[in-house]
Amino acid sequence: MRPTTTATRLATAVVAALTLAGCSTSASTTDSTPVTSGEQTTVPSVPVTATDTGTDTTATGATGAKSEFVAEVWVDNWFSLYVNGKLVGQDSVPITTERSFNSETISFTATYPLTIAMVTKDFKQDDSGLEYIGTDRQQMGDGGFIAQITDRASGRVIARTGTDWKGLVIHRAPLDDSCEKSASPATDCASKIVAEPSGWTSAGFDDATWAPATTYSGEEVGVKEGYNDISWDPSARLIWTSSLTKDNTILWRHTVTSP
Repeated sequence: MRPTTTATRLATAVVAALTLAGCSTSASTTDSTPVTSGEQTTVPSVPVTATDTGTDTTATGATGAKSEFVAEVWVDNWFSLYVNGKLVGQDSVPITTERSFNSETISFTATYPLTIAMVTKDFKQDDSGLEYIGTDRQQMGDGGFIAQITDRASGRVIARTGTDWKGLVIHRAPLDDSCEKSASPATDCASKIVAEPSGWTSAGFDDATWAPATTYSGEEVGVKEGYNDISWDPSARLIWTSSLTKDNTILWRHTVTSP
């Protein structure tokens, strides 16, 4: 064995120090997604379209294998869909489009359990809650939506809209429907607007106070273009809140624990 010199010991110490410094360096990221106020619903600045197939929505701490899913949605008039806290798709037709009735098919990858969160909006011209203001068609609009999610591997529908979905109204107007034909609805029609709760799309959010969905028939909703383009599971139901006409923007949550 070669005797250890002072220089050798010094070199060994320097190498060890450099190795320790390298091992202690790591990258960090910061979530800068803004919390919205009022009833405005924001989405990330990087666009995600309804045809996006590369979205990975693996929840933090999830241990299961990733699975592929297909969501099918019809809404009067507009929606965005989140799974495990991440946006996976939204309506491709802007809500500002008159008679924006269409269905969407969205593919995504995720890990069970699935926390499904949706924003649904019925068209309103302003905060009065009315549409076609100033014309002979001025009226309160009406909403309604249906959705189902299929696990590609099994071909089974593992989620569908029904009374087990929970909703929170964040824009309600008009509060008094006697203003429906007002010549000045912006001043005569009162509204109730609340902010989106922080973190409402995440698995850990407490939705205990949210109301269960109300189911409706196709005749009550008045289903239109796009609805019949999808073969709906027999147990999938058209849902909204207790008021099809007054509740304009609603947040929804539903959980699927396993396949």
